[in-house]
Amino acid sequence: MKQIKRRLSYFFYIAFFRFTPEDYRPYSLFFPLLRRKLAEMFLLECGKQLRVKHNCDISPNIRVGDFSEFGQHCLIHADVTLGSYVIMGPNVKIYTRNHIFSDLTKPIALQGKSSAFTTIGDDVWIGANVVITAGVNVGSHSIIGAGSIVTKDIPDYAIVGGNPAKVIRYRNASE
Repeated sequence: MKQIKRRLSYFFYIAFFRFTPEDYRPYSLFFPLLRRKLAEMFLLECGKQLRVKHNCDISPNIRVGDFSEFGQHCLIHADVTLGSYVIMGPNVKIYTRNHIFSDLTKPIALQGKSSAFTTIGDDVWIGANVVITAGVNVGSHSIIGAGSIVTKDIPDYAIVGGNPAKVIRYRNASE
């Protein structure tokens, strides 16, 4: 019964309510609350007061902590864990799958895919247009600058930016 409820809520989210207006629009009505309630029902784990912005393409197979937020137009694959107080700007992409390309005798399209868990710690700010690749662990209390491509693990308290993302400085370092 629980699995049917999860699937139905995911269907209604994807089919009808994913594209509803954002809370800053005067005509948003109850839609932000409805997006949140549907996400709470279909996610594997969901903390308190999740915010789900307009047009989030989120897998039902993710875990989210308390007071976190999915930014507008984000894409989050399965096997992602987000901690508490994670905020993200628009167009964030968090991937957990990749193409296999090791066999030179076969086209890449025929070699299948691999997957790796991606974890985002607590109190993380992910800027607009950030891409986080499969298998990356983002440390707690870190900031990822807008437009960054994260291909390697990020330590706690790091401020990173660029392509590929590199540590710029640490939030807890005295200046």
